[in-house]
Amino acid sequence: MLDQTLNETDGSSPLLGVSRSLSGKRWRLREADDGAVAMMARQQSIPDALARVMAARGVAPDQAAAFLSPRLRDSFPDPSDFADMDKAAGLVWDAIEAERPMAVFADYDVDGATSAAQLIRYFRHFDRTAEIYVPDRVEEGYGPSGTAFDTLKARGAELVITVDCGAAARIALTHAASIGLDVIVIDHHLMDDDMPPAAALVNPNRPDDRSGCGHLAAAGVTFVFLAALNREGRRRGTITPDNEPSLLDWIDLAALGTICDVVPLTGVNRAITAQGLKAMSGWRHLGLRCLAETSGVDGEASTYHAGFLIGPRINAGGRVGRADLGATLLTTEDETLARRIAGELDGLNSERRAIEADVLEAASAQLDGQSADRAILIAAGEGWHPGVIGVVAGRLKERFDKPVIVIGIDREARPPVGKGSGRSVPGVNLGGAIAAAREAGLLTSGGGHAMAGGLSMDPDRITELVAFLDERLAPELAAAADDMALKADGVLTASGVSLDLARMLERAAPFGQGNAEPRFALPDMRVSFAKRVGTDHVRFTLSDPDGRRVDGICFRCADTPIGEALLAAGPGLFHAFGRLKLDAWQGRERVQLHLEDLSTAAR
Repeated sequence: MLDQTLNETDGSSPLLGVSRSLSGKRWRLREADDGAVAMMARQQSIPDALARVMAARGVAPDQAAAFLSPRLRDSFPDPSDFADMDKAAGLVWDAIEAERPMAVFADYDVDGATSAAQLIRYFRHFDRTAEIYVPDRVEEGYGPSGTAFDTLKARGAELVITVDCGAAARIALTHAASIGLDVIVIDHHLMDDDMPPAAALVNPNRPDDRSGCGHLAAAGVTFVFLAALNREGRRRGTITPDNEPSLLDWIDLAALGTICDVVPLTGVNRAITAQGLKAMSGWRHLGLRCLAETSGVDGEASTYHAGFLIGPRINAGGRVGRADLGATLLTTEDETLARRIAGELDGLNSERRAIEADVLEAASAQLDGQSADRAILIAAGEGWHPGVIGVVAGRLKERFDKPVIVIGIDREARPPVGKGSGRSVPGVNLGGAIAAAREAGLLTSGGGHAMAGGLSMDPDRITELVAFLDERLAPELAAAADDMALKADGVLTASGVSLDLARMLERAAPFGQGNAEPRFALPDMRVSFAKRVGTDHVRFTLSDPDGRRVDGICFRCADTPIGEALLAAGPGLFHAFGRLKLDAWQGRERVQLHLEDLSTAAR
């Protein structure tokens, strides 16, 4: 049950007195308006615990029904509210009707691949084809280039649509215009007032856009673009009730890109994800079905399956393999080819993990010696594979609770170049800071969004970059310190860890950025059993003073203070912090605690 002292806890004070846990974190209780909790519980006939989770995430009583049953019709934006959206739709239909050769230029990650796949499948519905071009991460870097546009022009393309890139590619787009190549940009990354010369530029984060949809991933922007294409096709009379494509046929792709790009799962993103996971669960999409089989996914799709099993395999092609493998897999109808690519991506993902482990070890060693007072941590090394530096930055960001940039240096290039990828923490706009460093002349290129960014630079100027970003981000990090405390949705007794509660909390799914999975604190627990499993996981049993038990697991913790405390299994008492997860085993369902933190219980 939920501890009855919950409502008496001051949300600004450390929860259970934990100001520094074994992982160095402060614990806090998420604040929720008691009146809103009571109203939602009454109006929606839901338990207080679920209503409290919703209220703590900013859900108002009049939004509760839509939150519990997210529907596209309730949150889908008007495509015409996006700057250049109708113009872009008109240009594409002009090209379709005139049979002008088209190409889709996609970024090499999941967001880019799923965006490209939506467009390719839409065109295929009308018996039109378009070439897919995905730049090689190592040879070409991020985004379009003049060379790539020259290649597409030579292959006969007359209209190029860039997806998940292009908004900041002024030089490349200027070159495209000079060779008579029309380019439509579909993007979501931050950009400034200096608009590149595109035939149309659709980006909810362009300064003059009034859609209010800056939280969309590129896959979400592309999905809205498909709606604009349908509308334009109907206006022209080309689309009729007999041939109009159903956008729901591709919502699984939009959901996959949305989840993997870690954008806030609120508003239309939540609806796209919820509806998309339902569609994905049928596994009718050949490429996704092959990836699910390869990665051991069975049954209904979840954000975990999409973000941690399927997505990394698609990304592996762009990180350490052939960049276009993911997009090819998501567009092919050839089962033999699909199974071959899925197997290849699975192998590349294993290779990526090995490379990542080496870079992570080296980068960690660097950062362990850096000042704890710095607002941003930057690790750099020669020969670090550019395909894994973003993943490593994410791992280190979680460890150090501050923005991290990892830079791979290529001294053999002429001139030598450092290519970096960064990940941020809530409340610290890393993409904006990188863009400011570019404007200050410290980078040859760079940008991104609030939570992530990429850059290229002269490696001899890394020290200058550290000083610039540290000064710029220090105030933001200080202001965001409260956001980085571990936040619990309540305090549970051992008897409250139940299947009923875990099932009830699933109604607040899908979980992700902007809709955190509910967490709970369990006070005064003793470790009655602990065992190292796998490489570095710890399986355990906690017991309360009355002997009631809670089983659980803590991932990748065996060699950390948390894992060491569990494995010691001494007589001391601990406060535990984590998520309740449903686990099916041999036809039996049970609830586990996925432990995220531990603190000694003061006595």
